[in-house]
Amino acid sequence: MAIDLLNHKLDRAFDHIDANGNGVVERADLLGLGARILVGFGESPTSVTGASLVESFDGIWATLARTLERDGDSGIARPDFRTAMTAAFVTGGHYDPVFRPATVAVAELCDGDRDGEISPGEFRTMLSAFGVAYDDVDEAFDRLDRAGRGRLTVAGLVAAAADFYRSADPNAPGNWLFGPL
Repeated sequence: MAIDLLNHKLDRAFDHIDANGNGVVERADLLGLGARILVGFGESPTSVTGASLVESFDGIWATLARTLERDGDSGIARPDFRTAMTAAFVTGGHYDPVFRPATVAVAELCDGDRDGEISPGEFRTMLSAFGVAYDDVDEAFDRLDRAGRGRLTVAGLVAAAADFYRSADPNAPGNWLFGPL
C-alpha cells in the first residue's frame, strides 16, 4: 500500500511537470513549471527570489538526470521519473540539499508580504501554476490549515511538501498539498 501511495503521488508530480501531456518530462518542462509560478506571483526570474527558484528547479533536474545516468537533455518517462524521484529524494540523500530548497523557494514566493504566512489567495496562485483544479484548492488549503487560522505558515507549507513527496503514511497532512489524492 505504501509503495502504491508514493507512486500515486509521484505520478501526480509528473503530471504537474508534463504540462503538454506528451508522457515525457524534460528540463524545459520543469523550468516551465517554475516560470508559471513566477508569472503567477509577478516575480522576475532574474530577481533574487526568482533566480533562487530557477536555480533550485534546475538542481532537481540535474539530480534526476544524474540518478538515471543520463545527460540533462534526455526526457524522462513516467516509470523512470518514479525511479529517479524515489532513489534521489525519497530514499536517497538528496532531498534536503536539493529538493527542499526548491520547496522553500516556492513557499517564500507565496509569502508576498514576507510575514511568514500564506493566505488562501497566495496558495491558490501557487496551485494554479501546478495545474490543480480550482475546486480542489479550497479543500487542500483547509486540510493543511489544521489550526483553522485561515493562513498557512511558510514552514508548514515546506513540511507539507516533504510529506507529499516522501511520506508513505496515508494520513500525512501533506498528502493534501495538491488536493485530494
